[in-house]
Amino acid sequence: MTAESGPLADRQWRLIREEARDGPMQMALDEIAAETAAAGGPRTVRVYRWSPSTLSLGYGQDPDTVDWAHCDEEGVSVTRRQTGGGGIYHDVDGDVSYSITAPKSELPGDLMDAYHLLCEPILEAFERVGVDADYVSESVPEIWRPACYLRQLHPAHDIVAEGRKLSGNAQYRRRDAVVQHGSLTYSVYADDHLGVFSGHGVSREQFEERVVGVDELADVSREDLVAAVEESLADWADADVGSWTDGELERARARVEEKYGNDEWVRRRPDDRS
Repeated sequence: MTAESGPLADRQWRLIREEARDGPMQMALDEIAAETAAAGGPRTVRVYRWSPSTLSLGYGQDPDTVDWAHCDEEGVSVTRRQTGGGGIYHDVDGDVSYSITAPKSELPGDLMDAYHLLCEPILEAFERVGVDADYVSESVPEIWRPACYLRQLHPAHDIVAEGRKLSGNAQYRRRDAVVQHGSLTYSVYADDHLGVFSGHGVSREQFEERVVGVDELADVSREDLVAAVEESLADWADADVGSWTDGELERARARVEEKYGNDEWVRRRPDDRS
């Protein structure tokens, strides 16, 4: 089902091509895009790059699971997502991320249906670069819960190839809009991924048995993967290439100050989070 034939038909969509920004700004822009769509503006599909490399914590994640000293020494930024789940290390070269934002009223109310609709262009992008990927067919037990890629794999939103996790996708639903964002692994940097966490005892070998990158599965560059994701999102939504308005960027910078780049907000313990 494409946007042209499905519940997203005849809507105004914009594609924002890959931009490299720091993690707090990327998370703020997802939230601002949802507000724009809810207010009657364009819905947004976009691809983005985390620069510098960033650890994004799940909304309710305990900050004690982070090796803060390691992140500081290695120049890894730490922010927090609005979506739940475990932390994800987004390598500046090894990760390709995307998001889709639309009014809540235009998407299926059933969470599984919504995931499967919004993941269509991601599965299509993998097909375009010659990677045979699909949802995991059944749940796979967790290895270490605080790390997203080591949590239990779920058929609703975890995409695998050759039995290993390739992409994680998550949604959060505001009163009037939905944001789905996800991480596609281009290259696996197991030591870097594990290094940002504290107290796990997981080996590099265990991580590599769970996670796979596109570069292991197909002879494509990171640029090829980015282009495939952009083209697939644009075709799915019938989107025109667009950009952020000055007002959106200004509001996003303010949101960074309030939340995503605010150390107190990022490090707040789950019991204290409103």
